[in-house]
Amino acid sequence: MSGGVGPSSDISLPKEEPSREPHITNAALKSTKNRRSFFTLRQLNVLAIAIVLSASGMVSLEDFAFVFFSIFYMYFISKIAFPPISHSEENKSSVFGENNKILSLYVFLGSVIGLFLPIAYIFEGIFEGDKEGIKAAAPHVFLLASQVFMEGLSFSGNFSMPIRVFVPVFYNARRIFTIVEWLRSEIGKVDVEFGGNVRRLHIGRGLAIANMAFWCFNLFGFLLPVFLPKAFRMYYTYRKINMD
Repeated sequence: MSGGVGPSSDISLPKEEPSREPHITNAALKSTKNRRSFFTLRQLNVLAIAIVLSASGMVSLEDFAFVFFSIFYMYFISKIAFPPISHSEENKSSVFGENNKILSLYVFLGSVIGLFLPIAYIFEGIFEGDKEGIKAAAPHVFLLASQVFMEGLSFSGNFSMPIRVFVPVFYNARRIFTIVEWLRSEIGKVDVEFGGNVRRLHIGRGLAIANMAFWCFNLFGFLLPVFLPKAFRMYYTYRKINMD
């Protein structure tokens, strides 16, 4: 996942090879053969997470609208601004190569911080009766799961490289606002009587801070200054070659 990634974004699940793309989340990064499959096991896993959270009533209408808008807008700019290039190299290219171990570790770290630990935190909250903590963390997990699904869609649908960049940047920027609300909720527990135990209070606060730090760096330190320019450069290079 990059967040997804760009190293965003976006996220690899257990027993699957970590995504090599710059997004973290990158449910999207698989071999060319796998990209032809419309829905992968990873996509179905994160889709199930998003559906469960949606059914719980902890996801706002604004977050639903954001996801639906992202689908519409992705197809819109694909037709209007960044159509796919009929160049085989562009269709199967990975911005940072297929064997970048540092990037793979970065993607895995984002998966743990952004998806696995918050999910565990939510499940524990169910048993602890911490409804406030669950409600605060759920929007971030829902949007990150949606991001991973959309990254997979952008690859399996053979969208152009700028569209594959758009997904982690778009979602990462939106999720920062949900993480801010999550952090405020956790800090606010200091001033009110907290229904859970002290250990959970510290874990929740630590998770919110870790996600804020990681995804802010992912967006402002990697996706925008590094991944975005490199991806666009590759796209226009292949486009020029295709036109010659």
